Amino acid sequence: MKKGGTRGSSTKTGLFFEGKTDLGTFLNSQKGYEVKKGQVYFKGTLVGRIFKKHGLYKFLEELEIDWKKVISKRLLPDDSIYVIIKNTLYIIECKFQSVAGSVDEKLQTCDFKKKQYQKLFSRANIEVEYIYLLSDWFKKPEYKDVLDYIISVRCSYYFNYIPLEKIGLPVPLK
Repeated sequence: MKKGGTRGSSTKTGLFFEGKTDLGTFLNSQKGYEVKKGQVYFKGTLVGRIFKKHGLYKFLEELEIDWKKVISKRLLPDDSIYVIIKNTLYIIECKFQSVAGSVDEKLQTCDFKKKQYQKLFSRANIEVEYIYLLSDWFKKPEYKDVLDYIISVRCSYYFNYIPLEKIGLPVPLK
Protein backbone atom coordinates (compact mmCIF):
# COMPACT_ATOMS: atom_id res chain seq x y z
CA MET A 1 0.00 0.00 0.00
CA LYS A 2 2.96 2.34 -0.52
CA LYS A 3 1.56 3.55 -3.85
CA GLY A 4 -0.11 6.59 -2.35
CA GLY A 5 2.86 8.21 -0.68
CA THR A 6 3.37 6.70 2.74
CA ARG A 7 7.11 7.34 2.66
CA GLY A 8 8.22 9.17 5.77
CA SER A 9 11.18 10.97 4.20
CA SER A 10 9.04 13.82 2.86
CA THR A 11 7.89 14.66 6.37
CA LYS A 12 11.45 15.55 7.42
CA THR A 13 11.22 18.78 5.44
CA GLY A 14 8.07 19.78 7.31
CA LEU A 15 6.30 20.14 3.98
CA PHE A 16 3.15 18.27 4.66
CA PHE A 17 -0.48 19.17 4.77
CA GLU A 18 -2.27 17.60 7.69
CA GLY A 19 -6.03 17.33 7.56
CA LYS A 20 -6.12 19.30 10.80
CA THR A 21 -5.91 22.54 8.83
CA ASP A 22 -6.95 23.75 5.42
CA LEU A 23 -4.60 24.12 2.49
CA GLY A 24 -4.45 27.92 2.65
CA THR A 25 -3.50 27.93 6.33
CA PHE A 26 -0.86 25.27 5.70
CA LEU A 27 0.70 27.14 2.77
CA ASN A 28 0.73 30.41 4.70
CA SER A 29 2.88 28.69 7.32
CA GLN A 30 5.50 27.62 4.75
CA LYS A 31 8.63 29.66 4.07
CA GLY A 32 8.22 31.81 0.96
CA TYR A 33 4.46 31.30 0.68
CA GLU A 34 1.71 33.82 1.21
CA VAL A 35 -2.00 33.26 0.65
CA LYS A 36 -4.22 36.31 0.23
CA LYS A 37 -7.91 35.94 -0.59
CA GLY A 38 -7.36 32.51 -2.12
CA GLN A 39 -4.40 33.63 -4.22
CA VAL A 40 -1.23 31.63 -3.55
CA TYR A 41 2.09 33.46 -3.89
CA PHE A 42 5.57 31.97 -3.65
CA LYS A 43 8.31 34.55 -3.20
CA GLY A 44 5.94 37.20 -4.53
CA THR A 45 4.90 35.33 -7.68
CA LEU A 46 1.33 34.10 -8.12
CA VAL A 47 1.54 30.30 -8.38
CA GLY A 48 -2.00 29.15 -7.65
CA ARG A 49 -5.53 29.73 -6.48
CA ILE A 50 -7.32 27.88 -3.69
CA PHE A 51 -11.02 27.09 -3.73
CA LYS A 52 -13.18 25.46 -1.07
CA LYS A 53 -16.65 24.05 -1.62
CA HIS A 54 -18.77 26.70 -3.44
CA GLY A 55 -15.71 28.82 -4.25
CA LEU A 56 -14.92 26.50 -7.12
CA TYR A 57 -18.13 27.61 -8.85
CA LYS A 58 -17.05 31.26 -8.71
CA PHE A 59 -13.94 30.15 -10.63
CA LEU A 60 -16.18 28.46 -13.20
CA GLU A 61 -18.12 31.73 -13.57
CA GLU A 62 -14.84 33.56 -14.23
CA LEU A 63 -14.14 30.99 -16.94
CA GLU A 64 -17.66 31.57 -18.31
CA ILE A 65 -18.65 27.96 -17.72
CA ASP A 66 -22.25 27.34 -16.69
CA TRP A 67 -21.93 24.18 -14.62
CA LYS A 68 -25.68 23.44 -14.94
CA LYS A 69 -25.24 22.94 -18.68
CA VAL A 70 -22.41 20.45 -18.11
CA ILE A 71 -23.25 18.31 -15.06
CA SER A 72 -26.53 17.63 -13.29
CA LYS A 73 -25.45 18.06 -9.66
CA ARG A 74 -22.98 20.36 -7.97
CA LEU A 75 -19.86 18.75 -6.48
CA LEU A 76 -18.31 20.47 -3.46
CA PRO A 77 -14.65 19.65 -2.88
CA ASP A 78 -13.12 19.85 0.60
CA ASP A 79 -10.21 21.76 -0.90
CA SER A 80 -8.90 22.42 -4.37
CA ILE A 81 -6.02 24.33 -5.85
CA TYR A 82 -5.46 25.50 -9.38
CA VAL A 83 -1.70 25.43 -10.02
CA ILE A 84 -1.02 27.94 -12.77
CA ILE A 85 2.26 26.59 -14.13
CA LYS A 86 0.78 23.07 -14.40
CA ASN A 87 -2.59 24.35 -15.71
CA THR A 88 -4.06 21.74 -13.40
CA LEU A 89 -6.82 21.80 -10.82
CA TYR A 90 -6.13 19.45 -7.91
CA ILE A 91 -9.27 18.32 -6.10
CA ILE A 92 -8.39 17.30 -2.54
CA GLU A 93 -10.86 15.28 -0.51
CA CYS A 94 -10.00 14.74 3.17
CA LYS A 95 -11.22 11.50 4.73
CA PHE A 96 -10.48 11.03 8.39
CA GLN A 97 -11.98 8.08 10.17
CA SER A 98 -11.64 6.48 13.57
CA VAL A 99 -14.55 4.02 13.38
CA ALA A 100 -16.15 2.10 10.49
CA GLY A 101 -18.74 4.10 8.60
CA SER A 102 -20.04 5.55 5.35
CA VAL A 103 -16.66 7.00 4.32
CA ASP A 104 -15.71 3.50 3.23
CA GLU A 105 -18.05 3.68 0.24
CA LYS A 106 -17.23 7.29 -0.55
CA LEU A 107 -13.68 6.28 -1.45
CA GLN A 108 -15.10 4.30 -4.35
CA THR A 109 -16.59 7.39 -6.01
CA CYS A 110 -13.34 9.06 -7.09
CA ASP A 111 -13.51 7.89 -10.72
CA PHE A 112 -17.00 9.32 -11.23
CA LYS A 113 -16.22 12.59 -9.48
CA LYS A 114 -12.93 13.08 -11.32
CA LYS A 115 -14.74 12.59 -14.64
CA GLN A 116 -17.39 15.14 -13.63
CA TYR A 117 -14.72 17.70 -12.77
CA GLN A 118 -12.93 16.90 -16.05
CA LYS A 119 -16.16 17.56 -17.96
CA LEU A 120 -16.45 20.94 -16.24
CA PHE A 121 -12.88 22.10 -16.74
CA SER A 122 -12.21 20.61 -20.17
CA ARG A 123 -14.07 23.63 -21.57
CA ALA A 124 -11.21 25.78 -20.28
CA ASN A 125 -8.49 23.24 -21.22
CA ILE A 126 -7.62 22.77 -17.54
CA GLU A 127 -6.42 19.35 -16.41
CA VAL A 128 -7.90 17.77 -13.28
CA GLU A 129 -6.30 15.51 -10.68
CA TYR A 130 -8.25 13.93 -7.82
CA ILE A 131 -6.47 13.23 -4.54
CA TYR A 132 -7.61 11.74 -1.25
CA LEU A 133 -5.91 12.84 1.95
CA LEU A 134 -6.49 9.91 4.30
CA SER A 135 -5.96 9.24 7.96
CA ASP A 136 -4.03 6.20 9.18
CA TRP A 137 -7.37 4.40 9.64
CA PHE A 138 -7.27 3.55 5.93
CA LYS A 139 -3.93 1.74 6.21
CA LYS A 140 -5.78 -1.30 7.52
CA PRO A 141 -5.59 -4.44 5.34
CA GLU A 142 -9.33 -4.33 4.59
CA TYR A 143 -8.77 -1.14 2.55
CA LYS A 144 -6.17 -2.65 0.21
CA ASP A 145 -8.69 -3.33 -2.56
CA VAL A 146 -10.22 0.14 -2.49
CA LEU A 147 -6.78 1.80 -2.36
CA ASP A 148 -5.71 -0.31 -5.35
CA TYR A 149 -8.91 0.76 -7.11
CA ILE A 150 -8.18 4.45 -6.48
CA ILE A 151 -4.81 4.06 -8.22
CA SER A 152 -6.29 1.95 -11.04
CA VAL A 153 -8.67 4.78 -12.04
CA ARG A 154 -5.82 7.31 -12.05
CA CYS A 155 -6.72 9.04 -8.84
CA SER A 156 -4.32 9.14 -5.92
CA TYR A 157 -4.16 9.11 -2.16
CA TYR A 158 -1.76 10.10 0.58
CA PHE A 159 -1.76 9.42 4.29
CA ASN A 160 -1.70 12.48 6.55
CA TYR A 161 0.16 14.75 4.12
CA ILE A 162 0.46 15.67 0.47
CA PRO A 163 3.96 16.59 -0.69
CA LEU A 164 3.96 20.02 -2.34
CA GLU A 165 5.88 18.70 -5.35
CA LYS A 166 3.02 16.25 -6.04
CA ILE A 167 0.67 19.16 -6.67
CA GLY A 168 3.21 21.10 -8.71
CA LEU A 169 4.03 23.74 -6.12
CA PRO A 170 7.55 24.98 -5.38
CA VAL A 171 9.24 23.37 -2.39
CA PRO A 172 10.92 26.00 -0.23
CA LEU A 173 14.44 25.41 1.01
CA LYS A 174 14.87 24.91 4.75
